[in-house]
Amino acid sequence: MSPAHWIYLLGLAALIATVVARKNVVGLAVCGTFVTALVYSGSVTTGIAAVFNAGIVAARELLPIFLIIAIVTAMLGAMRGLGADLMMVRPLQRFVRNGHLAYLVLAVVTYLLSMSFWPTPVLPLIAAILLPAAVRVGLPPLAAAIAIAITGQGMALSSDYIMGVASGLSAQGAHVPAGAIADRALIISLIAGVVALGVSYLRDVRTKLLDPVVAAAATLDLAAAGDGDVRAGAREAAHEEAGGGTGSGATATLTATGPAGPDEEPAKPGVRARIVAVAVPLAFAVLLAVMLLGRFTSLVPDIDDGQGAPLVGGTAALALVAVAVVADRRNWLQSCADHFTDGIGFAFRTMGVVIPIAGFVYVGLSDYSGEILGKPDGVTGPALLLDAIGHVQDHIPHVPVFASFAMLLVGMVIGLDGNGWPGLPFTGSLAGELGHASGADPATLAAIAQNGASWTGGGTLVIWSSLIVVAGLTGVPVIDLARRLFVPVVSGLVVATAVAAVAL
Repeated sequence: MSPAHWIYLLGLAALIATVVARKNVVGLAVCGTFVTALVYSGSVTTGIAAVFNAGIVAARELLPIFLIIAIVTAMLGAMRGLGADLMMVRPLQRFVRNGHLAYLVLAVVTYLLSMSFWPTPVLPLIAAILLPAAVRVGLPPLAAAIAIAITGQGMALSSDYIMGVASGLSAQGAHVPAGAIADRALIISLIAGVVALGVSYLRDVRTKLLDPVVAAAATLDLAAAGDGDVRAGAREAAHEEAGGGTGSGATATLTATGPAGPDEEPAKPGVRARIVAVAVPLAFAVLLAVMLLGRFTSLVPDIDDGQGAPLVGGTAALALVAVAVVADRRNWLQSCADHFTDGIGFAFRTMGVVIPIAGFVYVGLSDYSGEILGKPDGVTGPALLLDAIGHVQDHIPHVPVFASFAMLLVGMVIGLDGNGWPGLPFTGSLAGELGHASGADPATLAAIAQNGASWTGGGTLVIWSSLIVVAGLTGVPVIDLARRLFVPVVSGLVVATAVAAVAL
């Protein structure tokens, strides 16, 4: 372990502690990047340049996430101008009659969709169709974000049962069938998810639902998120539930539409609003049907993995253009530009804080560190994070229960990279070694580590993961969301690991 390893690990620990303390971590991340690069290279100029290079690398890696948030926000803004957003969610209110039911429906729908596709691509569909309806019946945006993150970024991604990518990576190192790891990972993820959902419901949902009158007069205003303002009497309740003003990122804003006065007639939706309210959900439904048919039948060609997000983003962009044309054929060009600019501004205003943080984390990953430290093309950079884990693996007690919780901890540390999956071959190898030495089942140990890595980096616990998509589309501060998820998720993982150590 070199001094650079210790500096990097101390920086990570300080970063996590600062997030838990609900403080901004941008300055700390910048300083951590500089000091780590300086100590590793021994050059002040390399340390200074690394701060900028880390930002460039992080921005490049996160750009797809920023772009999809911007496009969906722009599309919803265009629909809002016609009043089509309210019309779109009215049919769904028969299924989400109150905040309690909305929490359950969001969780189930997110899980089912995310099991068939990557969780990130389905988030815009949920945000555009289900989320507004859930908010209008009293579910706070923060509670909605919790349900979506636990079931999508946590439960579905950690098992990856349908696609099988994660279990395949784990099996490479563990030398056991990928199906055995997948079966165990599914059980562990379900236990962890049910516990996390239950803890979150008791702590953050059951007693914090919005007043029915306020909720019925409110819509989720993504375009205005971030200003911390809640109008028409909903200011304090909505702001408190969103965790407004306590961290970096967006603050969920509920903009009250306001009921009609005693001498006013409620405005009737126009024909154009009706067309848009039907056409936009129909377009996403057709896209979803094509993706499902391609995956489970031979009726249409299968869509390659990784194409879900581009297809959803492209559909939203075309929908933005179509809505702008329907709303105002004379000024649709300017309208498209205005909404897209608002969307880009919202994405970077709320999520831009993540770039320097992710840049610091990337300094410790060999896939990115070479570029950040200015090494020549083809020269691999240091793997500070994996090196540190490998240094302690010989000190893990060879007892099944200890081995199980050690694999959970190793998996969660691997997940600090904001992804978790690149390290699964490593955790699989470690599971194979510990399994044979301790008498534990290697497939179970690999599944435990896979869950730890995926729940952490997939992500529900670190703010430089795809958790920023959940926060961005629901309009809540990403730091507050990660903080509120910590206790439920860790509780779920501990319970699931204990069950796996005894029963699997």
